[in-house]
Amino acid sequence: MPQDGGLNCPNYQSTLRRTAMGKLSFTAAIAVLLATPGLAQDAAPAQQGAPAGQPEQTADLSILPQGCQDAIQQSGMPGMMHGGMMGGMDMSKMMGGMGRMEGMDEAQKASMDAMMKMNVPMMATHMIKDPDLAFHCGMIAHHAGAIAMAEVELKYGKDDASKAMAQKIIDAQGPEIEEMTAWVEEHTAQQ
Repeated sequence: MPQDGGLNCPNYQSTLRRTAMGKLSFTAAIAVLLATPGLAQDAAPAQQGAPAGQPEQTADLSILPQGCQDAIQQSGMPGMMHGGMMGGMDMSKMMGGMGRMEGMDEAQKASMDAMMKMNVPMMATHMIKDPDLAFHCGMIAHHAGAIAMAEVELKYGKDDASKAMAQKIIDAQGPEIEEMTAWVEEHTAQQ
């Protein structure tokens, strides 16, 4: 083994850079999604650190059961938006136009809307400390997104096989959401 313990090994340094970039990318992705127009909703001004005279933005977690929303709130995730990670950043420059939908047809807009409504809640669930609760909450958001995208396919799609797959997804994942929601309600009521 080298005297430096391998710290100067190019492969080791490359791995360190990828790990650091992965953590930064995940954090930046959450920040971008939380700042995307249409994903954030206005709340009461200046209650938790919003600059005076500007509305506070909160992530729309309404597709999640209340137990999931409460666990996310307890994790400190919303604090990222109130003077924490989001404070003072011009996210529109970081977005590079990703949040814009001009030039998209109705099917593209509907598909993008379905995806964006799923992403913020799904990513927020990974901040929940209880791994079982985080799993159920994340899968509820994921399944809700899958159903929304399947509904877009049913409305705009032309291929019968694709439409059949979309219906199959709706039929399977709707009851799974109900089952996971019941688990969340039971699990969070015990705490």
